[in-house]
Amino acid sequence: MTRRVLITAGANGIGLVMAQAFADAGDRVWVTDVDAAAVAAVPSGIRATCCDASDEAAMITLFAAIADDWGGLDVLCANAGIKGPTAGIEDMDLAQWHACLAVNLDGAMIAAKHAARMMKPARSGVMIFTSSTSGLYGTPFRAPYVAAKWGVIGLMKTVAMELGPHGIRANAICPGSVNGPRIDRVIEAEAAAKGMTPDAVRQGYASGTAMKQLTDPEDVAAMALFLASDGAKMVSGQALAVDGMTYNVDP
Repeated sequence: MTRRVLITAGANGIGLVMAQAFADAGDRVWVTDVDAAAVAAVPSGIRATCCDASDEAAMITLFAAIADDWGGLDVLCANAGIKGPTAGIEDMDLAQWHACLAVNLDGAMIAAKHAARMMKPARSGVMIFTSSTSGLYGTPFRAPYVAAKWGVIGLMKTVAMELGPHGIRANAICPGSVNGPRIDRVIEAEAAAKGMTPDAVRQGYASGTAMKQLTDPEDVAAMALFLASDGAKMVSGQALAVDGMTYNVDP
């Protein structure tokens, strides 16, 4: 069966790899992103809209378009997120704190809210939230991001409880450090905050996993495909790490 899939922040990084994986599986895919240039460059066959996931008015317009064009939604990947500031708690800027939570947590809630309104009448659907291993363990110098990603897991579990009786499943993927431009920026900021070299921080992240390597975005996409499949029909309310088994969260 061809699924109708919405992925927020789907024109870059993990989201784009997810989008391509669902498209390759024969699904209809619609992505959003705030990066207009990336939206314009999304591969043909994937629909794309420039949209801020934390802007509810814009998301309402998006869901109305999905309802008009597709008549429903089968899979939501609430993937929008930003890294937020890197600083000790004593130096944390409140405006930056709020901005980080707005995208990472408010954006997930807004997407789930409007997806639920489409999925409940159909009595079926899958919601996949992108959290992080930071939402399982915490990460020094990343308080807003960590708080948001813990919040995403709590949101997911509550959504799973509320919507399970309506045939809707919800789970969260918790990637570890994923290869790509975002982790490069995180490593550079953390290196500056700790007085280390970026190479030393990167090696610390890798050595803190059992697999001794960073995760690839394709690994995260593979988990999303599984969670959206009938093979996961009894998997709900779970926060699933895709991280090579992180055991040292302070590289």
